[in-house]
Amino acid sequence: MSLFVNRLSGPIPKYLGNITTLVYVNLGSNRFNGTIPAEIGKLVNLNNLYLNEINLTGELPTELNNLKMLTELSLSSNNFTGKLPNFRSWTNLTRLELEGSGFEGPIPPSISILKNLRDLRISDLNGGASEFPLLKDMRSLMYLTLRSCNITGSIPNYLADIGSLNTIDLSFNNLKREVPDFDRLPSLANLYLTSNSLSGQIPNWIQSINLSYNNFNETSEQSICRDNINLFRSFNGENSLEHGKCLTPCSKDWYSFYVNCGGREVTIGNIKFEANEVSEGGSAKFVHSKENWGSSSTGHFQDYNKTKNRYEAYNVSVLKMKDSELYADARLSPLSLTYYGRCLANGNYTVTLHFAEIIFRDNNSFQSLGRRMFNVYIQDELKLKDFDIEKEAGGVDKAVIKPFKVMVKNKTMDIRFYYSGKGSTAIPFRGTYGPLISAISVESDHKHQSKGKNIFIPTGVIALAIFLILIILIFSWWKGYIGCRISTKKELRGLDLQTGFFTFRQIKAATNNFDAANKIGEGGFGSVYKGILLDGSVIAVKQLSSKSKQGNREFVNEIGMISGLQHPNLVKLYGCCIEGSHLLLVYEYMENNSLARALYGTRPEERQLKIDWPTRQRICIGIARGLAFLHEESTLKIVHRDIKPNNILLDKDLNPRISDFGLAKLDEDDNSHISTRVAGTIGYMAPEYAMWGYLTYKADVYSFGVVALEIVSGKSNMKYRPSESFICLLDW
Repeated sequence: MSLFVNRLSGPIPKYLGNITTLVYVNLGSNRFNGTIPAEIGKLVNLNNLYLNEINLTGELPTELNNLKMLTELSLSSNNFTGKLPNFRSWTNLTRLELEGSGFEGPIPPSISILKNLRDLRISDLNGGASEFPLLKDMRSLMYLTLRSCNITGSIPNYLADIGSLNTIDLSFNNLKREVPDFDRLPSLANLYLTSNSLSGQIPNWIQSINLSYNNFNETSEQSICRDNINLFRSFNGENSLEHGKCLTPCSKDWYSFYVNCGGREVTIGNIKFEANEVSEGGSAKFVHSKENWGSSSTGHFQDYNKTKNRYEAYNVSVLKMKDSELYADARLSPLSLTYYGRCLANGNYTVTLHFAEIIFRDNNSFQSLGRRMFNVYIQDELKLKDFDIEKEAGGVDKAVIKPFKVMVKNKTMDIRFYYSGKGSTAIPFRGTYGPLISAISVESDHKHQSKGKNIFIPTGVIALAIFLILIILIFSWWKGYIGCRISTKKELRGLDLQTGFFTFRQIKAATNNFDAANKIGEGGFGSVYKGILLDGSVIAVKQLSSKSKQGNREFVNEIGMISGLQHPNLVKLYGCCIEGSHLLLVYEYMENNSLARALYGTRPEERQLKIDWPTRQRICIGIARGLAFLHEESTLKIVHRDIKPNNILLDKDLNPRISDFGLAKLDEDDNSHISTRVAGTIGYMAPEYAMWGYLTYKADVYSFGVVALEIVSGKSNMKYRPSESFICLLDW
């Protein structure tokens, strides 16, 4: 019986215990309350029991000891009380999950009899300290998580002899002494040891690990300064508060820093929030963004079979809150995300944290069922426990701003967002749980003032400076680097653009006057060119063709439509140029061009790409997610009408982005983009749309099916030639 991911509420019914033939029960990710009924203990044939993420309370009934056939048990993300259960009756267990369950430690010695375990996950235990549990007979163990379990003593050397281990997470304990020689483990892919009291020398075999907040002996700079090792505050002695010898000395005292977590640089008022677009996680790398701040993400999304984890979140609808630029992107971490301040002047500071839940949805779909909870520590002091952004804000896509007063004593500050094992792990999709932060501002409560006498600046110097600035501004305007002459035609009035503007001079310079060598394709409006801006940014410019039947109104509709839409599977609009008769859109540049070229490009410059099956699957899923966003999740519902391989672009990692919204016509009466005017590409249009002009969202679904068939077969649907021997792809 599986009722996983629903809206079931109330207590778990006792009569379930009467269905004694049950071997599988999954009630996870619901809204139950109360305790586990003792009647569940009657299910003596039960092999799998999942009661995770459903807010259960109280102690476990002793009747559960009757479930001697259990092989998998998950009780994570609940609010139980009392001690951990006695494991003596569950000797057949291969999987045990007790993360963020609310139990008290210590881990009982009886856990040692669970010799068949392949997956053991226990975290965030309350209660006193205990020694490392005896696990030496678990020879099949692959995944070991004993995080924040108040474990003391040393890491047992026998762990290095369990050759099947793939993941070891022993972070946030009080483990001492040296790290065993885990280099002997052939399958070890993930090792997390942050926030312990480990000492001794840092092993040379370590390649990528977070060892921050430990007590190692500092050795030579060559041995410790490695890119993928985070050693912030990991040494004893004088350098315990720094990153060893790896960071540059402080040039001065700093009094503030501002970070747009997960996003590009933005300016709010007169404050510049610096970019923090690094998406690395799992690795232990300390990202030293500026002299006065850096960040590090630890952990990997468990049970997430993607080849590349995502550690950034993007909003999936138009954000309407104040300063929405700060909340359009966010950093996400599966375990611990830490921002470090350094070179700060000692004293009192105000730390302001900006949050917004931009992944979960507030609708009747399964996307509204997710829960995110995490803890926030500043200077090692717990500030927020089991923090739920959506609950605090009263909904999704709403800002929550939390200010805190803290003190800096040793020129350093750390702000840590920690996943405590609570919340959903697979809704709306796997790899979405853990702490999420949109922006951070840190300001000293005492404004820095220059010491000494006031400096007199002669009036002539000021006048000369103003004159030079005016000359620079006039030259920049003449070159087209600033300013934008916007058409005042009525179709542009009232358009709320959430993008930047470019001048025609800028775009001409970027594309080398639209040189044919920079032409990369034809879009819904006409030619598309590759360009390079003065700052080195690579862009794609879509130019309105003089032969196109689309005019200013449809062009403007596309701008208004795309400017507010951001999703990982939609091509991103950087800005536009509406200057005289020139109408252009500026997009992010996609390194691998279109899906059509990747699948069956024939010319030398259209080299086919070798796309393996997992990548083809990821492309299909990405297109589906983009369409689901257009159809259901965005504020403005959109029917694309021309889904085909040429309109699916691929970035450098072969992630798909849907492009060309030019065929979607604004229907101002019902706030949707559905039109009865037939437009599209033969071979991809749904029959009812092509024959009778009847358009619904299902037209895009049909087109997606054709594209999916092309992806699987590697054959083009557009190469049909009438003959008796030729088989149409759709018939095939």
